[in-house]
Amino acid sequence: MVRAIILVKSPKKLIAARLKKIPSVADSFPTSGQFDAVAIIDVKQLIQIKEVANQIQKISGVDRTETMVEVQ
Repeated sequence: MVRAIILVKSPKKLIAARLKKIPSVADSFPTSGQFDAVAIIDVKQLIQIKEVANQIQKISGVDRTETMVEVQ
């Protein structure tokens, strides 16, 4: 299992709730600061992280994302 955190910049207030609808998103919550929401994702293979990030970037109102992969 590979875990990653995707930071999301979006002016939409309910962006965290929309992120939870993506199947690989284990958790999502709004944040304050430079980014507006965090999505924690769990996937089987590293390549799937890019696929999930692309799904998030296609959500209307998402300005940008930044992905951090858990290192063990």
